[in-house]
Amino acid sequence: MNNTTNSTKGHPAGLYVLFATEFWERFSYYGMRAIFTLFMVKMLFDGNKELASNIYGSYTGLVYLTPLIGGYMADRYWGNRKSIFVGGILMAIGQFFMFFSATVASSNQGLGITMMWVGLTALIFGNGFFKPNISTMVGQLYTEKDVRKDAAYTIFYMGINAGAFLAPLVCGYLGEKVDFKWGFLAAGLGMLLGLIIFYTTKNKYVVSPDGTQLGVAPNKATLTKEDDAEVDMAEVAKTAGGFSQKQLIILIGGIVSTFCLLFFVAKLDIWGSLIYGMTLVAPITILTDNTLTKIEKSRLAVIIIIMIFVIFFWMCFEQAGASLTFFADEQTNRNLFGSWVMPASFFQSFNPVFIILLAPLFATMWTRLGRKGFDLAAPYKQSMGLALLSLGFLFIALGTRSIPAAGASVIWLTGLYFIHTIGELFLSPIGLSMVNKLTPARFTSLMMGIWFLAIATGNKLAGFMSSLYPDPKSNRVPEIFGFKIDGLYTYFMVFVIFSGVAAILLFLVSPYLKKQMHGIK
Repeated sequence: MNNTTNSTKGHPAGLYVLFATEFWERFSYYGMRAIFTLFMVKMLFDGNKELASNIYGSYTGLVYLTPLIGGYMADRYWGNRKSIFVGGILMAIGQFFMFFSATVASSNQGLGITMMWVGLTALIFGNGFFKPNISTMVGQLYTEKDVRKDAAYTIFYMGINAGAFLAPLVCGYLGEKVDFKWGFLAAGLGMLLGLIIFYTTKNKYVVSPDGTQLGVAPNKATLTKEDDAEVDMAEVAKTAGGFSQKQLIILIGGIVSTFCLLFFVAKLDIWGSLIYGMTLVAPITILTDNTLTKIEKSRLAVIIIIMIFVIFFWMCFEQAGASLTFFADEQTNRNLFGSWVMPASFFQSFNPVFIILLAPLFATMWTRLGRKGFDLAAPYKQSMGLALLSLGFLFIALGTRSIPAAGASVIWLTGLYFIHTIGELFLSPIGLSMVNKLTPARFTSLMMGIWFLAIATGNKLAGFMSSLYPDPKSNRVPEIFGFKIDGLYTYFMVFVIFSGVAAILLFLVSPYLKKQMHGIK
């Protein structure tokens, strides 16, 4: 296949380079995530699920907060390639510190906790540099109006999920059946392998449709013909690729104000206050950029509105690494094939394997619908994703009404993950493609970072929601908005309501959002 092809019959070879790189990075991330809460509960915090859930939420939230920094650095100073490489090195270092944490935890719990914090810090900042930039480069492989973009992001999403599928099987098995430290070590080695693949192939294959190497220069130097025609070049020189001095003042002042309000008045924890504060302020700040045209502002506003709904999706979906892992570990009958007990972390491979099976069908479907002019606008697709999320939680809620003494059947978690996978394919890759299509080229990495703020908030809220999990070993009865969670059925019904209401609201505002997208689907 020609790596610069614009043919509608295939995809650039660069897509598969980014696919392979992201495969190993996601192997690293999901391998660590598969055993993280179990590691904390069993080795660091003496069975405290509430504390482990909140740390999990803060970590996964901050992992998606730092892409704002990584996107800014790439757009204004480093370019995508350098940002990806720096991020990958930091993530490998972080995984090795998790290995050291698990190595010393049994003999020196305090040192183990300290090393865990160091490892998490490196992972958080490393992901910030890596994540938005590799996602941005997928879109740069294609021309502005190439109908293959939705399909390309769906294929790229297969890379994410192929790594996520393998990770719990390898890292989960090593962590639960051998020792947690070997699971973390495998995750670190996977990250190094991803970096080697990217470094050795990027020059030959990661190129634009005209053959220019992508990601070398900062994105502030990248302007489309449409940008060039509509934007004041003097203003672009001042602000492109990042926030202007005025915007930085607005951004920092807004974040400090909202942080103080949330931390001192609302009494939220420090990381929640930071994540929620940045998610509230950063999207609005980018709209104050003087170089944006009226149409560009309208399109960016669509992204920001949809971010609100995406928060609810990830708040519910990310129970996979928290409360659903607790349910798998304690309430599910995992005795399969005679005497073999399946590790609880293996359930986290169900979603990605369903993605691998279904993503090609969705990629083909989006491409064919696009060619025939029947492609739905992104907001409609995403509302369907939320509806399917609600349906998945309803399925498992019904399964928890009567749990046998031996534990719930694996059918309930399997069904939930299958339904959620279909919902994810309607929402997540479509969201990445939408951000790329609606954002001016000079802001792509920065806006991708802002998009990840919604995922950051969703992940942080996922940790809070997991802390409400009704532990059968405790007499605690959690509450939310005065509603008592007195069992697993009521717990999962909370997620049915949140995601179901969000789906209805997004569907109702979709006609307006479609209009504001000005011809882009």
